Amino acid sequence: MARQWHFGGDWLRTVFFYALSLLQTPGVVEASEEGFGGGILGLIVRASLPSQIVLLILIVFSIVSWAVILLKLIQFQAIERQTSTFIEIFRRSGKFSEVQSVCRSLPKSPLTGVFQAGYVELNTQLRQQDPSQESALKSDDSVARPSLKSFDALDRTLLRASTTEIAKLEHRVPFLATTASITPFIGLLGTVWGIIIAFQGIGETGSTNLAVVAPGIAEALVATAAGLFAAIPAVYFYNHLTQKVKEMATSLDDFSLEFLNIAERNFS
Repeated sequence: MARQWHFGGDWLRTVFFYALSLLQTPGVVEASEEGFGGGILGLIVRASLPSQIVLLILIVFSIVSWAVILLKLIQFQAIERQTSTFIEIFRRSGKFSEVQSVCRSLPKSPLTGVFQAGYVELNTQLRQQDPSQESALKSDDSVARPSLKSFDALDRTLLRASTTEIAKLEHRVPFLATTASITPFIGLLGTVWGIIIAFQGIGETGSTNLAVVAPGIAEALVATAAGLFAAIPAVYFYNHLTQKVKEMATSLDDFSLEFLNIAERNFS
């Protein structure tokens, strides 16, 4: 059992050494197994196994949150570009069928999904009309214009499609909120654990010399720093991406109203 515990400690030390060496500044950090030297990397390499586990968890949270951030930023960039193109085509076209033909080329825009849902509902209601009513003639010999049975149904369809598109936009964003809220506490846990170990060392040696106390306290504070390092960018980009989602939700509401107005003018 002791041999397995020793193996786990060596494995974590190796992982941390190679992972954090990417952040090492040449000429500043030199890992050492004894004493207070070695900088932050040296403190981590000499840290206890529980402290290293805490730091590993924080590194995983940080890596995943940055992956989500980059993914969502690229996604929103494509969404904004395609949405601008879709709005231009929609307002320039005279028929819904013309807009439908370009929807496949703009799949990332949420407006495309809302339009297609409304277009399907529109066609479904028109196909359910009485055939005799569709071919009926007015007194001036012009063909009677088809009318929708329920604008409320069309409104509900657009609302449901908007909700679906907003859910797609929010996908993975809550993970940033989780990272921002939980990583400082995980870091604090590592700090508290490190301080406990440091005080145990003081008790065992019976010395309060700075050279004895300082390394343990420094190791403990590294966990808090790592927690803040993971939390701060997560907080910023969570607020940034949430604002982007709100702006897109407003655009979806405006587009739904515009779609309803056009449908009412042409099919009422």
